[in-house]
Amino acid sequence: MPPYIILIPSIIVGLLVLIPVFYLIFRSLGSGVYVWELLLRTRTLEILGRTAFLVMAVTLISFIISLPLAWLTVKTDLRFRRFWSIITVLPLVIPSYVAGFTIVSALGPQGFLQRFLANIIPIDRFPQIYGFPGALLTITLVSYPYFLLLLQSSLMDMNPSLEEASMSLGQNRLKTFYRVTLPQMRPAIASGALLVSLYALSDFGAVSIFRYETFTWAIYLQYQTSFDRMGAAALSLVLVFLAFVILYIEMRSRSRAKYHNVSAACMRQPIVVKLGLWQWPAFFFCLVIVAIAIVMPLWVLGYWAAKGIGGGESLLIALQPLLNSVYAALAAAFFITAASIPVALLAVRYQSRFSRLLEQSTYIGFALPGIVIALSLVFFSANYAIFIYQTFILLIFAYMILFLPQAVGSIKAKLMQLNPAVEEVARSLGHSPGKVLAKIILPLMRSGIFAAAALVFLTVMKELPATLLLGPIGFRTLATVIWSATSEAFFARAALHAIILILFSSIPMTVLVIYGRRNQYDKNSSIL
Repeated sequence: MPPYIILIPSIIVGLLVLIPVFYLIFRSLGSGVYVWELLLRTRTLEILGRTAFLVMAVTLISFIISLPLAWLTVKTDLRFRRFWSIITVLPLVIPSYVAGFTIVSALGPQGFLQRFLANIIPIDRFPQIYGFPGALLTITLVSYPYFLLLLQSSLMDMNPSLEEASMSLGQNRLKTFYRVTLPQMRPAIASGALLVSLYALSDFGAVSIFRYETFTWAIYLQYQTSFDRMGAAALSLVLVFLAFVILYIEMRSRSRAKYHNVSAACMRQPIVVKLGLWQWPAFFFCLVIVAIAIVMPLWVLGYWAAKGIGGGESLLIALQPLLNSVYAALAAAFFITAASIPVALLAVRYQSRFSRLLEQSTYIGFALPGIVIALSLVFFSANYAIFIYQTFILLIFAYMILFLPQAVGSIKAKLMQLNPAVEEVARSLGHSPGKVLAKIILPLMRSGIFAAAALVFLTVMKELPATLLLGPIGFRTLATVIWSATSEAFFARAALHAIILILFSSIPMTVLVIYGRRNQYDKNSSIL
């Protein structure tokens, strides 16, 4: 039986995050036969196929990018690896609608790249970027850091003695990686795949820019063109179903193997692999990823900003939207990370059908578009909790529903690598569950907590639909300013605020990564 200090908060969190699902069911039931007619249309099934294909492709390519990046920045003597470990996760701060705009400007018809190459070789047409290719590229570039952060944390926490034992038995580094290292990374891989796939499932910015019709775009059109909330709710329930399918696959992909270390004495620096002749190919690989994911968007934004300044656009940036963005992101990171700890503990340390169901329920909101979450909370607060209607509390509540899975996945992956025997010894000595949590579990989970807070902070900084609909009156963030400027065709103003968003989001990310790594290998001898 889980202690009440874990069970009660977990149940409360699980019920709160299911509010959008209850809202969707309520709306759908009111439409009767119309729901089934809509869901069984050939067009709906086509959208389902396109959505599933995009999700699978984004998840696979994100893993292919993140695995070598994580290994290079943690396990090798790659030059400037601390720099690469920080800058390669920064695409997470770029909103998908901003990334899509920069990719169209750079790679689209008559874009910067085509105009540049036209001076060298004659090019009449460039490969089509609209549709699936553009959506795939954009969503992959802004979502692969989910994978990367979790894989880096997993590699840093891994017991190096296992690899040493494998190589002492005659296995080369490649075989050791596939037979020892990769299996130990399974929790992080599963959590990363879950986050990336759910992000791809719920993304609206990229698919709308590149006109690749998925369920999020179809839901938006139902709301905007026909004001059909019942039809949009029915389509949203399909996203809930797809989320459950992804969660089931993730659950089945995990084995019953144990991933924790036998003792904390193994918490030391991982083996550093000498790259030798592979130093430059590895360096070039990191450079290409950063050039496409970071340098290209900043260059395009810088171009538009410079063009606007040359045309008389003011350099003065409103300070209040920046402060609002940081304030909301910090508050969300604190409360969401705190809410995720009991859920992750219940799922890992007290495994049962109930704990699995409760954990999986927290992932549903991440699969739904922000507009659906916002409308469900407007309905809930206006009818049942008027005291939080149009308040900052409701906005943080929306962020929790949207981004709780990021924190749960990171902390859960870390927990699965911690030996539960340490906690059992503390309880056998008479320590209360609360004291064990505060003195034993939380210090050992430090890196996972930092990774969770970083993911939430960076994602909240760029969140748009929920902030637009649920923010208090007059509450403007960098994301809403960018959206407003873009919708009014003030691209220079939007570019300036987008650059500020990226730069200011990178500061706390850098601090979190450096501090997390500094404390990664600390031994707590008093615990051991």
